[in-house]
Amino acid sequence: MKVKHQDAALPELGKARPDKEASRILLIVGIICVAAALRAPFTSVGPLLGMIRDDLGLSNTLAGAITTLPLLAFAMLSPFAPQLALRFGTANVLVLAMLALSMGILIRSGSGTAMLFAGTAIIGLSIAVCNVLLPGLIKGRFPENIGLMTGVYTLSMNICAAAASGISVPLAQHAGFGWRGTLAMWFVVAALATLFWIPQMRNMTRGGSEGKRQSSVQLWRSPLAWQVTLFMGLQSLLYYVLIAWFSVILVERGMTSSHAGWVLSLMQLAQLPFTFFVPLWAGKMKNQRSLVLITSILFMIGILGVWLGSSGWMAVWAICIGIAGGFAFGLVMMFFSLRTRSTQEASGLSGMAQSVGYLLAAMGPALFGLLHDVTHSWNVPLALLVVASILLFIVGLGAGSSRFVGDKR
Repeated sequence: MKVKHQDAALPELGKARPDKEASRILLIVGIICVAAALRAPFTSVGPLLGMIRDDLGLSNTLAGAITTLPLLAFAMLSPFAPQLALRFGTANVLVLAMLALSMGILIRSGSGTAMLFAGTAIIGLSIAVCNVLLPGLIKGRFPENIGLMTGVYTLSMNICAAAASGISVPLAQHAGFGWRGTLAMWFVVAALATLFWIPQMRNMTRGGSEGKRQSSVQLWRSPLAWQVTLFMGLQSLLYYVLIAWFSVILVERGMTSSHAGWVLSLMQLAQLPFTFFVPLWAGKMKNQRSLVLITSILFMIGILGVWLGSSGWMAVWAICIGIAGGFAFGLVMMFFSLRTRSTQEASGLSGMAQSVGYLLAAMGPALFGLLHDVTHSWNVPLALLVVASILLFIVGLGAGSSRFVGDKR
């Protein structure tokens, strides 16, 4: 009887394993699809901004608000996303956020200025939730492969971001989509990501308890949490300032608009491999201070090169900045997992860091432009970026140390 009982159990065990593996693969595909949908709706706007402004008769201030509004939405909602996950479940909140993102993309492409800004706000709020929850989810679901999955997540996000920037104008002008059709096409990516996440509502409720227990760590009182937060904020400020103004600086230095656009694209492409490899390297290291040092040095070389170096070397300076950006982004995504002990702590730290980080990112381009207007020079604004690179190193030494946010020492 015992032998018969064991034989009868074997098919069930054999059946459970493939089911679990299929669920894991579906989760990985879902993470990749969500990551792909998180940046493209945002980065596709910049190249089309002039077209949108002229079509709707917007002022330059209102046109600039189209790119600033999502960043402010990131800052506003990020601290509350972990609480939503704690109350309703991570998978449920992510599905609702992706549904809202899909609807926001369609609303933004509708008729009139009001629809444009309403849809943009919805997109920003939706992306904020996903930005915060995915690093914690990766920590909880892939504890043995945090670096690999973080690399996959960040690479997917940045590839689609770069692609969206590159194809927006050709689709709008040459393919006949117009700016509305070009922005609306990202609905397909968001809707596909939503479909892949719907099964996770059942799988996570059945199979896991992440996000169900409140952490006792007071993140907003933790020096380490603030170091990670400031690292996030400074790297965001550097990235968004350079994305906004790099081409303008190059044109004023005598470069043609098309050449400046090519150099900007080179900067974005240079970061892509490192958004994948840096999380892998960081996950295998006892501490990440050496990676922080490389990040800061590359930022300073690139920025000083743009400021004081030869115009003939601009491609080199752009590559240095791009690699530094890839290092910084990969590192901060890993800090959310490496500096915390639980999924809830990781989501909480992600929410805190992204709230402050995107607030600085929203202010950075405007402050950079204001300093240029006041001084009639790029010297002071670029010097500010050098200072930000030094501060990034200082706070990064703490953020990259081998400890957790709940540690007393």
